[in-house]
Amino acid sequence: MAPFNGLGMSLGNLSRLSKAKTRSISAENPTGAKGKGAMADPDPNASLAHLGKGWKCQPTVPFKPGETVTIADIKGPGAIQSIWMTTGAGRNLILRFYWDGQKRPSVECPLPDFFATPWCYPKAWYTLPGAPFAPVNSLPVVVNPHWGFNCYWEMPFRKRCRITVENMKPADKKDEDAANKPNNYLYYQINYTLTDVPADAAYFHAQFRRVNPIPQGEVYTILDGVKGRGHYVGVSTGWGINQNGWWGEGEIKFYIDGDKEFPTICGTGLEDYFGGAWDWDVDKEYVTYTTPFLGMHQVIKPDGLYSAQHRHAMYRWHVMDPVRFEKDLRVTIHALGHGPDGGFCLGNHDISSVAYWYQTLPTAPFPKLPGRDALVSF
Repeated sequence: MAPFNGLGMSLGNLSRLSKAKTRSISAENPTGAKGKGAMADPDPNASLAHLGKGWKCQPTVPFKPGETVTIADIKGPGAIQSIWMTTGAGRNLILRFYWDGQKRPSVECPLPDFFATPWCYPKAWYTLPGAPFAPVNSLPVVVNPHWGFNCYWEMPFRKRCRITVENMKPADKKDEDAANKPNNYLYYQINYTLTDVPADAAYFHAQFRRVNPIPQGEVYTILDGVKGRGHYVGVSTGWGINQNGWWGEGEIKFYIDGDKEFPTICGTGLEDYFGGAWDWDVDKEYVTYTTPFLGMHQVIKPDGLYSAQHRHAMYRWHVMDPVRFEKDLRVTIHALGHGPDGGFCLGNHDISSVAYWYQTLPTAPFPKLPGRDALVSF
């Protein structure tokens, strides 16, 4: 029996010893090096750092609007095993992960969407209306009060892992030191192991898309252009509803390994795919839920003032049932509802999604992200 390498952790193997080494990157130890945490010198201008070196002198990373910061640069082999983050900047922050020296990212996504939270528009440091908090209590992604983002996707790499965060927010001309604004800070902890990676371990990918609104009659594409061997492990999505009546009749379709007009897998409806049934309607109310593998965890209702339409957030993790492909994969879903005459009605909703999958390298090019104004508008 081969020695245990410390990957694929679960309750079933938690007692097994290995030669894997545990490391962690944060603002207090930006390199993750052994014995190099909490070494920042106190800032004489920071009122909270008066206790001196070793007493929480650098718990966060400030960065200016328009700036891209590398928050992790790790030499492998090894694997990321958990991530915690929080910020007040919402979709202004773009996460990118690069595996084994690739110039093209394998993960490119607004930070809150990566954690299944598409409608995270927090109050501007508690002065303007924001989205109500919605928890996520799933196995690979957890969101705790108040916007504590956690993920447990295992992300192996062989040579190098590099993670960057881009701040898309434009500079505030009224503030000469915009980096000191609270919503230009990022708090983070990236926990990883250095260990051997088996030959059959694939690389984690996540891709964001948004169409606002989807033109009537067009199919929404969750994922396309994937080349290589791998398996699809889930999607998180946000739907802003632009029509009256039930809107979730759309079928999700998986086109696998050369499928053209017709898919190999075809679902029965949007709420069915996310594990619910019959419009999520209980006594004329949407009922939210968040479970280990699937959820419809957020409903934002119109308030008659600033919130103009229903918005829903959902996730579906294919942990127990990954969708495997050998050469290529395309995933789509209809924007389809019920019309006033009782028949089907084409939708034109605000739809965003993050697809998650593992595959061999190289990573194919991703679609260009929407511009900032289109990205952050709700």
